[in-house]
Amino acid sequence: MRSSAGVRTLLPLALLSILPVGVLGGNILSTSGFSSCMNNATVQVKNLNVSYDKTSRILTFDVAGTSDIVQNVTANLIVSAYGKQIYTKEVNPCDTGMAEMCPVPAASFASQGSQTIPEEYASQIPAIAFSIPDLDGMVKMELKGANGEDVACVQSTVGNGHTLNIPAVSYAALGIAAVALLFSGLAGLAAGGHPGASTPSPTFGEVIGWFQGLAMNGMLSVQYPQVYQSFTSNFAFSTGLVPWGQLQSSIDGFRAKTGGNLSDDSYQYLSNNATLVYNDGTTNSSSRMMRRAFDTAFLWARDGTSVTVNGTSANIGNGAGSSTNTTSSSGNSKMNHYVSGIQAYSEQLTIPQANTFMTVLLVWAIICGVIIVFILLIKVILEAWSMFGKIPKSMESWRERYWWRLAKALTNLVLLLYGTWTLYCIYQFTNGDSWAAKTLAGVTLGLFTAVLAFFTWRIWIKAHSYKELDGDAGKLYEDKETWLKYSLFYENYKKGYWWLFVPAILYMFAKGCVIAGANGHGLVQTAGQLIVEALMLGLLLWTRPFQRKSGVWINIFIQVVRVISVVCILIFVEELGISQTTKTVTGLVLIVVQCVLTAGLAILLAVNALINCIRENPHRRARKAQEKMKLERDLDDLTPLDARNSLLMEPMAQRNSESTAYQGAVVTPPPFGDRKGRYDPVPPRDHSPAVGSEYSFSRPSRFAREDDADYLVSGAASMGRRDERSISRSPDRQPTLPHLGFGRAM
Repeated sequence: MRSSAGVRTLLPLALLSILPVGVLGGNILSTSGFSSCMNNATVQVKNLNVSYDKTSRILTFDVAGTSDIVQNVTANLIVSAYGKQIYTKEVNPCDTGMAEMCPVPAASFASQGSQTIPEEYASQIPAIAFSIPDLDGMVKMELKGANGEDVACVQSTVGNGHTLNIPAVSYAALGIAAVALLFSGLAGLAAGGHPGASTPSPTFGEVIGWFQGLAMNGMLSVQYPQVYQSFTSNFAFSTGLVPWGQLQSSIDGFRAKTGGNLSDDSYQYLSNNATLVYNDGTTNSSSRMMRRAFDTAFLWARDGTSVTVNGTSANIGNGAGSSTNTTSSSGNSKMNHYVSGIQAYSEQLTIPQANTFMTVLLVWAIICGVIIVFILLIKVILEAWSMFGKIPKSMESWRERYWWRLAKALTNLVLLLYGTWTLYCIYQFTNGDSWAAKTLAGVTLGLFTAVLAFFTWRIWIKAHSYKELDGDAGKLYEDKETWLKYSLFYENYKKGYWWLFVPAILYMFAKGCVIAGANGHGLVQTAGQLIVEALMLGLLLWTRPFQRKSGVWINIFIQVVRVISVVCILIFVEELGISQTTKTVTGLVLIVVQCVLTAGLAILLAVNALINCIRENPHRRARKAQEKMKLERDLDDLTPLDARNSLLMEPMAQRNSESTAYQGAVVTPPPFGDRKGRYDPVPPRDHSPAVGSEYSFSRPSRFAREDDADYLVSGAASMGRRDERSISRSPDRQPTLPHLGFGRAM
């Protein structure tokens, strides 16, 4: 049993030790906010603030409250870490010398002070408790009356200031996405609009899709380990959630004017008055050795402690006491704000849950504005270039089609965000409080769906017409006009699987509907996600639709990790009753696996960049091969009457019979030549037949009429009587057109 407990203790710590955690706070353990864990309590706690500084070994505490009746109470201190109760201590104020609290008066009271913890107790607090990210500890104090009845209950979370929700991770992910976008753009420029040219994997869409999957994994209504909840929040930017205080304040003002309630759902409330508490319930035995520190807090309570009752303060410690008028406790008075699901994910970024859709909408509008300005700027530059010089042919096409490229870029943005847009719109319908925000959600979701449906219909019509003409839809990849307009939907798929973009759109839509529609029901969300992800994995394994092998295996591997991630999230479902130790270990394993895949995508991007710099551009090589094949095909199709026949082309080089060198054509004067070498002269014959013989025929003068009937008849008759064996031919003579007596050939 001890061995098993040791394994459960060391395994989470070993996994946490390999994570790149930055130091975000000092060597301090402190409570963060408080909340009541009992209804109708006769003792109300108004403030609870406890902190311990490892460097100075000083524990500082501040407690304040009110009591309705005079009563003797006993405090029961319960310390838990990662969902497991690790320490219990019962304290009687009468036994610690706090006479002012024995009994508790029917008045307001407060106790505050600071104590130095002896080294023998401070050394028992493990160092990892001050450095482990997102330490989930809980301190609960139950007050019981003389008869054992509960009179009050208050609890507060304990943390160390270290977290995996750090800007460095978000910046690294954003950098990977930016590099993927740059490489995808360069690949498109290198292709030069060449039909059928695909983008090397991982593409920008694949990288953003992976980051969106990580973010959506953190939105389910399950009991996540806090460390995993913080990790997934680093990828919120991929879904459009960007923490921006000024933007949130503007959205709050918009909601207030359109029916919104800002009392406990606003940026000001989250940033000033609330402490988020998640339903994680994880376990870790590292806090077990902290119980001595809490013991020490009460053992030394008589030293340096001040108790205030109705404004009258008494110092307790070393037997000295005095009465002075002081103010009540003024420590941290933030209330714990319990959240889960999409609300927990957004509000940990200080984005109120009712502001999520409007945040995404405004971020999308800003990105659209940047795209429009960028494309119009390029248009202006190209127009100025064309006025003072000649722009490249590839850029000429870009200049003429800039409106279509602008529409294509915005459509691509809609396609990238469609899944998360569906999620936020449905969440706005069910949890939003502003009628204007709900209207905008409905209009934009309908508009985006209509845009994707229009392109789907156009591509389907094109494919159907191509199938009727050619038997397949290959022209979607071969026709340049069609390729430039619609290729963003199917450019990376094989010709036989061009239609796979339709299941991909449905896949994104289904994910958003399941997460937002079943918000608050973790088991339903997780089961629905598992079905959707498994169906998509099965489709990819069955079709393997991507043109490049790298695209096939990268996308299959990403989908496998998505399915495994959802299976692991099943462990976090509260209804299944999995132990908290298992949940903690599972969360850490998920972080490691997902970090490895993210790093792998970054490495593949670097490898693709290196390969593209070294080897010849495949699109240029394909164009050269296609041009060569076309030329060979044209030459093979020549016929004697074809206009491309060599008889009407420039004469080929002549070969000298006495050497191997090739010479140009012989230039002869009329009537046998035109001084340009187009026709070779007939060499003089050594034995010409006598005039009037049957082998002779008269050649008309250059002034003979071309419509002379007698000449035509006699010329034709004499041609028919020629003996081919009696005519001497030059070995270097090229074929010439027959002379029919129409004068000099032109």
